[in-house]
Amino acid sequence: MQVEQLYTGCLSEAAYFISSEGEAAVIDPLRDVDTYINMAKEKGVTIKYIFETHFHADFVSGHQELSKKTGAPIVYGPLTEARFPIHLAKDGEEFTIGKLKMKVLHTPGHTLESTCYLLNDENDKPYCIFTGDTLFVGDVGRPDLFSGNMTKEDLAALMYDSLNTKIKTLDDNIIVYPAHGPGSSCGKALGPETFSTIGAQKQGNYALQDMSKEDFVKTVTEGLSTPPVYFPINARINKEGSVGLDEVMEKGLQPLSIAAFKEKVKNGVWILDTRPATVFTEGFVPESVSIGLDGRFAEWAGIILPFNQPLVLVTEEGKEKESVVRLARVGIDNVQGYLEGGFEKWKNAGEEIDLVIDIEADELAMDIPHDTRLEVLDVRKPNEFAAGHVKGAVNAPLDTLTDPLNVAMIDIDNNLYVHCAGGYRSVIAASLLKRQGYHNLRNVLGGYSKIKAVKNMPIVTPTQEAV
Repeated sequence: MQVEQLYTGCLSEAAYFISSEGEAAVIDPLRDVDTYINMAKEKGVTIKYIFETHFHADFVSGHQELSKKTGAPIVYGPLTEARFPIHLAKDGEEFTIGKLKMKVLHTPGHTLESTCYLLNDENDKPYCIFTGDTLFVGDVGRPDLFSGNMTKEDLAALMYDSLNTKIKTLDDNIIVYPAHGPGSSCGKALGPETFSTIGAQKQGNYALQDMSKEDFVKTVTEGLSTPPVYFPINARINKEGSVGLDEVMEKGLQPLSIAAFKEKVKNGVWILDTRPATVFTEGFVPESVSIGLDGRFAEWAGIILPFNQPLVLVTEEGKEKESVVRLARVGIDNVQGYLEGGFEKWKNAGEEIDLVIDIEADELAMDIPHDTRLEVLDVRKPNEFAAGHVKGAVNAPLDTLTDPLNVAMIDIDNNLYVHCAGGYRSVIAASLLKRQGYHNLRNVLGGYSKIKAVKNMPIVTPTQEAV
């Protein structure tokens, strides 16, 4: 028996590959399914089942692609309504994988169709449970995502029943394998680990403590942030079906000459630059949007980029395929090619370039007392801003800067010093502001982690006045 977690940090997503005696199953596959097909070939096993824990909202699943290429059926739990062929499993139904047995545990709450899968080992003893977005390490799935007319309170009440009748009754030594880890927006505050045990979660997970249903509903539903804008789009794609990834790759991996690239842009195609933030600021094609592959690329692409907007890419050499694949993971399928030779070829050809000025945090501290037009633009999330910020800073969360009405509130004549927590989001923000005509920009290197360490920096925290 082998149980392997395939974790994708960019999306905080975990897929699983289970194999025994020549047979295998895949749980919650990503869209680029060749990984699972190649694993099966290397192990000499046949993929027998594809199990989906629910309709995912934060990525486009590879269930249909993998089924098409392997012939394996797609298994969903009760109450699933899909627009493609599935095996609609019953609560308690069992599936064999070699000498292993997979049992369906319908656990509505995150969504109506949410289902966990309990795996019994070769001795028919419960070994692990794949909990999807029902149970995370230290958290549970948010109950406010796309389940018809049900309120988040309705779904939280269902989750309470699911946890108490299906999860908490399991033996403490059973391994918990969730669909997501830290950083995921599918919960409120996921723990740092990507797996755990039932016993550890009974002790440390706030949602598994003894409480009334009323208290549970209140606890789980309060403090939820607004879900990323691409979540309903991805949920719909997973329910209705998607274009084959091979077709997306063929269209996206078209090398474009400078002339062809410029023609695309002239016709309204956006430029996405996937080079690292520190490289982008030193020079880029004007009007490019920066989202570096070195950060939470797919998530921010889904939040920032309009899904109906055609794109062309500027990438580091050899990163073209990775860029297209990682965009496709969140349903962005409209890449129309990449700049052949990259930015260096563009620059060497004498084409116009733009840049963002980088400054150190101590330079910001020196400029604050002397520049009356200086404005600190903090693009972190509101909860990050509330925990501590530069005195007088404006909180403009990155995900709000695609709205022209929000951007219009920023004075174009001010000298904008843009920062985030570490330097990744601030460069995305700077590129968006540049596209909208803001050019008096400074990007603060290292973000708030560097800013708060500077002596004499005026900082405001919840427990103290500005110092």
